[in-house]
Amino acid sequence: MKLTLFIATLFFTFGCTSQPKEQKFEKIDEGKFDSLHIDAIPISEQSESRFIQHDSFPSRDSLLIFADIYERKGNKPSVLLCHQAGFSRGEYRETAFRIGSIGFSSIAIDQRSGNEVNSITNKTAQLAKEKGLPTEYIDAKQDIEAAIDYLYKLNDNQPIVLVGSSYSASLALLIGKNNNKVKAVAAFSPGEYIKGMNIQDSVIGSSKPIFVTSSQTETEASRTLISGIDTVWTNHFLPKFEGIHGSRALWETAEGSEKYWDAFTTFLKGL
Repeated sequence: MKLTLFIATLFFTFGCTSQPKEQKFEKIDEGKFDSLHIDAIPISEQSESRFIQHDSFPSRDSLLIFADIYERKGNKPSVLLCHQAGFSRGEYRETAFRIGSIGFSSIAIDQRSGNEVNSITNKTAQLAKEKGLPTEYIDAKQDIEAAIDYLYKLNDNQPIVLVGSSYSASLALLIGKNNNKVKAVAAFSPGEYIKGMNIQDSVIGSSKPIFVTSSQTETEASRTLISGIDTVWTNHFLPKFEGIHGSRALWETAEGSEKYWDAFTTFLKGL
């Protein structure tokens, strides 16, 4: 009788305890990012674990912003990656891993002004259209501002690095100037892309570290755009080759990508 009671006790103590679900992960080649469709994927490199994690949070008007978190073990996300026109967070599928390899965790977001790239659909833009919300470049400003707030909290309330590409590079310079949650800005091919606004005048007197680069043909326009900022704050990489528009300059397939990376890495490590 006592033995039977003991066995029954063991059954209810251990057999009825809910077990945590086993989390399954997929090992992938870092060069093949277009096939990623699961929530968390650990990547190992030099015994450091890194993850892609899908996330979402509200913009200033409550529209959901969809994001990918690229977390390197031991590093809080501190770099916010914003895409160019017609694109999505997929613009940084390759770039974010490389940023991780130099010691930074990051978040790439979908802004409401965009579409698709590298087989990654812009879910924020898709949702904005479904809701009948405006999706001009300036309308994405609130998305970037909300993402800064979100990342700032994830980074233990420490200022973050804001990275923009094309129109979002212009918004990054604009937002970063007076936002205390941003400590530095990297702008790939900024320009006068925002209707009814002069970015050159708006960023005069900015006093934070700024990295600027572009294709060769955009060099003079970029130089003019930041002419009102003291050169003590600006790091302007001027390609001696044709180059390419936006942060695609960092893609492995882009001409001179290693030159862009050398300059960008020096800037990030200098922070």
